[in-house]
Amino acid sequence: MNYTHIVFDVDGTLLDTEKTGMVSLQQTVQQLTGREMALEDLYPYFGIPSWEAVILLGFEDPPYAAEVWEHHFQELLHLTVPFPGIEETLKALQKKGVVMGVVTSRSREEFESDPYMARWRHFFAVTVCAEDSPAHKPAPDPMLAFISLTGADPAGVLFVGDTFYDQQCAHAAGISFALATWGSRNGKDIPAEHYLNHPADLII
Repeated sequence: MNYTHIVFDVDGTLLDTEKTGMVSLQQTVQQLTGREMALEDLYPYFGIPSWEAVILLGFEDPPYAAEVWEHHFQELLHLTVPFPGIEETLKALQKKGVVMGVVTSRSREEFESDPYMARWRHFFAVTVCAEDSPAHKPAPDPMLAFISLTGADPAGVLFVGDTFYDQQCAHAAGISFALATWGSRNGKDIPAEHYLNHPADLII
């Protein structure tokens, strides 16, 4: 792939956090509302900013609910693992001279407290978190922030993600999108310039 810049989403793309995120949210719902929600019913709230998810779920005190959710998430971090081949791919892309970055719906605190992201920080020239742009995915703002900070030509930028939000963000910003099928539940229903079966597909 002839891209000068490759940008990654985190949850569902670099890291398999589905179980961590959904079980911790399930615990939060049960603790604060007494409701028992199936994990499948909570999946639509995965991959969007936590502050937005708690509002959509109708918690009486959304900021407090987000704090409780983050507490449970941190307790369950042992359930989070990188997708196979991610670290090797990041090393290979760095060796090729590709400028890499992250655009995530995580807050800066959530991003920097993650042990894997701390270990991989040196791979990324720019990281754009939830508070770093006026609007969030699916709006183009986070990707436009990355482009502005790096001075990249949009024609040479590829965003790798796993959700419709990622795809819409990329295309609204005028850049190409690659679907990380290893982390996506929607598979090839999401329009993309590239469908990746394995992270190493980015090296070709």
